[in-house]
Amino acid sequence: MANAPELLHGTLDTLVLKTLAGGRRHGYAIARAIEEATGGIVEIEDGSLYPALYRLEHKGWVEAEWGTSELGRRAKFYRVTPRGRKQLAAQTADWARFAGAISRVLLST
Repeated sequence: MANAPELLHGTLDTLVLKTLAGGRRHGYAIARAIEEATGGIVEIEDGSLYPALYRLEHKGWVEAEWGTSELGRRAKFYRVTPRGRKQLAAQTADWARFAGAISRVLLST
Protein backbone atom coordinates (compact mmCIF):
# COMPACT_ATOMS: atom_id res chain seq x y z
CA MET A 1 0.00 0.00 0.00
CA ALA A 2 1.18 3.52 -0.75
CA ASN A 3 1.97 5.74 2.24
CA ALA A 4 -0.34 8.54 3.36
CA PRO A 5 1.40 11.47 1.60
CA GLU A 6 1.49 9.53 -1.67
CA LEU A 7 -2.21 8.69 -1.34
CA LEU A 8 -3.18 12.28 -0.66
CA HIS A 9 -0.96 13.59 -3.47
CA GLY A 10 -2.37 11.00 -5.89
CA THR A 11 -6.01 11.69 -5.08
CA LEU A 12 -6.54 13.95 -8.10
CA ASP A 13 -4.99 11.33 -10.39
CA THR A 14 -7.33 8.71 -8.97
CA LEU A 15 -10.38 10.95 -9.37
CA VAL A 16 -9.43 11.68 -12.98
CA LEU A 17 -8.90 7.99 -13.76
CA LYS A 18 -12.24 7.12 -12.15
CA THR A 19 -14.01 9.83 -14.14
CA LEU A 20 -12.43 8.65 -17.40
CA ALA A 21 -13.34 5.03 -16.63
CA GLY A 22 -16.88 6.10 -17.57
CA GLY A 23 -15.82 7.21 -21.04
CA ARG A 24 -13.68 9.76 -22.83
CA ARG A 25 -13.96 13.41 -21.83
CA HIS A 26 -12.20 16.70 -22.38
CA GLY A 27 -10.62 18.59 -19.49
CA TYR A 28 -13.54 20.87 -18.70
CA ALA A 29 -15.94 17.89 -18.63
CA ILE A 30 -13.60 15.98 -16.31
CA ALA A 31 -13.49 18.86 -13.84
CA ARG A 32 -17.28 19.32 -13.94
CA ALA A 33 -17.90 15.58 -13.46
CA ILE A 34 -15.69 15.50 -10.37
CA GLU A 35 -17.35 18.60 -8.95
CA GLU A 36 -20.80 17.15 -9.61
CA ALA A 37 -19.93 13.74 -8.13
CA THR A 38 -18.63 15.38 -4.95
CA GLY A 39 -21.59 17.71 -4.55
CA GLY A 40 -19.37 20.70 -5.31
CA ILE A 41 -17.03 19.98 -2.41
CA VAL A 42 -14.08 19.22 -4.69
CA GLU A 43 -13.41 21.95 -7.25
CA ILE A 44 -10.65 21.25 -9.75
CA GLU A 45 -8.72 24.24 -11.07
CA ASP A 46 -7.13 24.20 -14.52
CA GLY A 47 -3.73 24.72 -12.89
CA SER A 48 -4.11 21.36 -11.16
CA LEU A 49 -6.11 19.40 -13.74
CA TYR A 50 -3.96 19.82 -16.83
CA PRO A 51 -0.65 18.95 -15.15
CA ALA A 52 -2.39 15.84 -13.77
CA LEU A 53 -3.64 14.91 -17.25
CA TYR A 54 -0.16 15.38 -18.75
CA ARG A 55 1.33 13.30 -15.93
CA LEU A 56 -1.23 10.51 -16.46
CA GLU A 57 -0.63 10.60 -20.22
CA HIS A 58 3.14 10.42 -19.68
CA LYS A 59 2.69 7.35 -17.44
CA GLY A 60 0.57 5.67 -20.11
CA TRP A 61 -2.54 5.64 -17.93
CA VAL A 62 -4.55 7.87 -20.27
CA GLU A 63 -4.47 8.59 -23.99
CA ALA A 64 -5.50 11.81 -25.66
CA GLU A 65 -6.83 12.76 -29.07
CA TRP A 66 -8.19 15.94 -30.56
CA GLY A 67 -11.88 16.21 -31.27
CA THR A 68 -14.81 18.60 -31.24
CA SER A 69 -16.63 19.50 -28.03
CA GLU A 70 -20.40 19.77 -27.57
CA LEU A 71 -20.04 23.49 -28.30
CA GLY A 72 -18.25 22.85 -31.60
CA ARG A 73 -14.83 23.83 -30.25
CA ARG A 74 -11.62 21.93 -30.80
CA ALA A 75 -10.74 20.07 -27.59
CA LYS A 76 -8.38 17.38 -26.41
CA PHE A 77 -10.28 14.30 -25.27
CA TYR A 78 -8.81 11.84 -22.80
CA ARG A 79 -9.59 8.18 -22.17
CA VAL A 80 -8.22 5.67 -19.70
CA THR A 81 -5.96 2.91 -21.02
CA PRO A 82 -5.87 -0.71 -19.83
CA ARG A 83 -2.77 0.21 -17.76
CA GLY A 84 -4.75 3.11 -16.32
CA ARG A 85 -7.63 0.81 -15.36
CA LYS A 86 -5.19 -1.47 -13.55
CA GLN A 87 -3.69 1.52 -11.75
CA LEU A 88 -7.17 2.80 -10.84
CA ALA A 89 -8.01 -0.56 -9.25
CA ALA A 90 -4.80 -0.50 -7.20
CA GLN A 91 -5.26 3.13 -6.12
CA THR A 92 -8.89 2.51 -5.20
CA ALA A 93 -7.92 -0.45 -3.01
CA ASP A 94 -5.16 1.58 -1.34
CA TRP A 95 -7.52 4.48 -0.73
CA ALA A 96 -10.18 2.20 0.79
CA ARG A 97 -7.62 0.74 3.23
CA PHE A 98 -6.30 4.22 4.12
CA ALA A 99 -9.79 5.72 4.61
CA GLY A 100 -10.80 2.71 6.72
CA ALA A 101 -7.76 3.14 8.95
CA ILE A 102 -8.43 6.87 9.45
CA SER A 103 -12.10 6.18 10.14
CA ARG A 104 -11.22 3.63 12.82
CA VAL A 105 -9.21 6.29 14.64
CA LEU A 106 -11.69 9.13 14.24
CA LEU A 107 -14.76 7.08 15.06
CA SER A 108 -13.32 5.11 17.97
CA THR A 109 -14.61 5.85 21.44
